[in-house]
Amino acid sequence: MLSNYPPIWPVTDLVILAAIAVVGVPAVLVGYILVTERLLLLAPERRQRLLRPWIWLAPALLFLVVFLVYPTVYTFILSFQNSPGTQFVGLDNYEYFFGPTGGLGALKNSVLWLVFFSGIAVGLGLLIAILVDRVRFESIAKTTIFVPLAISFVGAGVIWSFMYAYQTPPAPQTGLLNAVATGLGGDPIAWIVNHTVNNPALITVGIWMWTGFCMVILSANLKSISTELLEAARVDGADEWQVFRRIILPLLMPTVYVVGTTMIITALKTFDIVYVMSNGRFDTDVIANLMYKEMFVNNQFGRASAVAVILLLAIVPFMVLNIRRFREQEAIR
Repeated sequence: MLSNYPPIWPVTDLVILAAIAVVGVPAVLVGYILVTERLLLLAPERRQRLLRPWIWLAPALLFLVVFLVYPTVYTFILSFQNSPGTQFVGLDNYEYFFGPTGGLGALKNSVLWLVFFSGIAVGLGLLIAILVDRVRFESIAKTTIFVPLAISFVGAGVIWSFMYAYQTPPAPQTGLLNAVATGLGGDPIAWIVNHTVNNPALITVGIWMWTGFCMVILSANLKSISTELLEAARVDGADEWQVFRRIILPLLMPTVYVVGTTMIITALKTFDIVYVMSNGRFDTDVIANLMYKEMFVNNQFGRASAVAVILLLAIVPFMVLNIRRFREQEAIR
């Protein structure tokens, strides 16, 4: 059936684009390096040492300006304009976000994601890392727990949509959780519609995906702790809880901070799971999904830009904290 429809791009054009991407871009970069190096030889040796780092950095800096700095600045300017971008409206877009019909509900849900998703994912990752470190099938257990992160966010949303599927009684339940509940004599739950459980249900999907990531990072740090130090503590009479609380946990805390801030940033950027499973309906909206709807559904580019700026401002402090922690760890090493 699909073969009856013409492709959006002719095959020859696709081949040309692929050739440009695979051959053309590397060729241009190599040519840039060769040409600039030849030109540098014409300059005095002292100037060569000063200019060479900047010339080598120039392509990366150009990409950074074009694809990061410029969009950020333009979004900030657009957040003070009306939807067509024809005139400035001051703080109207921000007032809308913090108004009763704006984005306070999405902000509240994003805070829920930040607290419960980050806390539970890091906590479970730490717990599992410590437990599987003591079993013979450690590699199998870690692989099994890490596998969900290999699934795309959209794929995970689709999988759990089937898990949470709800049919109005007396229709048979096709969702796994409701089928189990009714099979045990309970009542089915409208997981996505019910305001009491829908946000925790969506957060559970994120935890299911990211716990493996936290476990792997924390487990790698756990392996670096000297076994002689732990054995010396046990010989001195410390029980397992004291060994964990007094030795293992303090040594893991720098990594816990880094993983925690990474999970916080991930929570604030949550979009795919919410978009696929509820699209923000039933009081499940989050900031990133609200930004998408304002821009691509409501065509309110000013409001969407304001939401994007608010999301950026919320993420920046955690990024700064993450960078500081990383630098502290590097200084210790």
